[in-house]
Amino acid sequence: MLKSLRIKMGQPHSKTHKYTRCGRRINNVKLTGKDGNKVTTVVATPGVGPDRPQEVSYTDTKVIGNGSFGVVYQAKLCDSGDLVAIKKVLQDKRFKNRELQIMRKLEHVNIVKLRFFFYSSGEKKDEVYLNLVLEFVPETVYRVARQYSKHKQTIPILYIKLYMYQLFRSLAYIHSQGVCHRDIKPQNLLLDPESGVLKLCDFGSAKVLVRGEPNVSYICSRYYRAPELIFGATDYTSQIDVWSAGCVLAELLLGQPIFPGDSGVDQLVEIIKVLGTPSREQIREMNPNYQEFKFPQIKAHPWTKVFRPRTPPEAINLVSRLLEYTPGARISPLEACAHNFFDELRDPNCRLPNGRELPPLFNYTPQELAIQPSLNAILVPAHVRQQQQESPAAPAVSPPQQNDTSSTPGAEATPPGAAATGGSA
Repeated sequence: MLKSLRIKMGQPHSKTHKYTRCGRRINNVKLTGKDGNKVTTVVATPGVGPDRPQEVSYTDTKVIGNGSFGVVYQAKLCDSGDLVAIKKVLQDKRFKNRELQIMRKLEHVNIVKLRFFFYSSGEKKDEVYLNLVLEFVPETVYRVARQYSKHKQTIPILYIKLYMYQLFRSLAYIHSQGVCHRDIKPQNLLLDPESGVLKLCDFGSAKVLVRGEPNVSYICSRYYRAPELIFGATDYTSQIDVWSAGCVLAELLLGQPIFPGDSGVDQLVEIIKVLGTPSREQIREMNPNYQEFKFPQIKAHPWTKVFRPRTPPEAINLVSRLLEYTPGARISPLEACAHNFFDELRDPNCRLPNGRELPPLFNYTPQELAIQPSLNAILVPAHVRQQQQESPAAPAVSPPQQNDTSSTPGAEATPPGAAATGGSA
């Protein structure tokens, strides 16, 4: 009774046991197993689906990342042997955690999966941590690109196509859900180097944008910040993610960031060097309240001279369609997927350089195909449509259900005392 009450109240509930091997408990005490590895058992709630708390045991825990947000651990689930990443963040009791709320409504092949979440106590009194148990993906676009850069090479163009296509597909999906990521950069693009699958991660800055509701302008990492953010806009749209994706594409083609700079002014200068000085109308489109127009008049630099001579013209064209001053002039993520830069991926004979087949790129759900139906004939290649017609009809993938927290003990996604809203930033 006491245990179920603690769960229902949202109190941290975890324990560490001695195991001779994963799955066997002895005496519910904190000891060490024969292999020297500690096993931790927590009561966690599944990330997607019904709120049915369950015991989850994991072992082999080690730190793989940290920052202002908290700490990320790698661990192994005892029941399946699957590797997971556990993101541990300090929870403000006044608010629900926005990252958790957003991740629970997302389910897509190119978005890192939230498997479970649970709360734990901190060292200080009344300190509560939220732990997000995520699928583990071993690499990032950032690390892969850095390896090529160290050897004075650029990523093979097929890989650039593969990675960017999946990024745009993930953006199309989250934007259709009203979610803006607000921190697109190579470090947040996870990669499975064997299969070529890319997954978007880190929704710590993400927000459901509501027209008329102000947002903070100092968002997104330097090098990838859209110009309207640098101009201080607070009514921006999800097109800031499209700009960031354009910066990532340009960086993969160049082998270095296209708009480096240690400050907003520095970044704006770098943007102006390429795009030229924005017109008054373009500045109005980025931020109607911006009055400090004091930039020298500089002409746009030809895109063909920005990139190396052998850069495919369709790649340069796509970059130019993404990196537009006017947010509304940037193409949408799905329009980017349909761009002819990605035509090679739609070739039925296309293979990865290691000889393996491409990962699933065209398994669009009905939900995705409803975003811009006029593009569907391009997005789903003829050979894929033929395969779908010849094979038995697969069940349509329905969107994740809204979580019903009204009747299940332990279902509350908010720590004790948390308010119902997470602020407006």
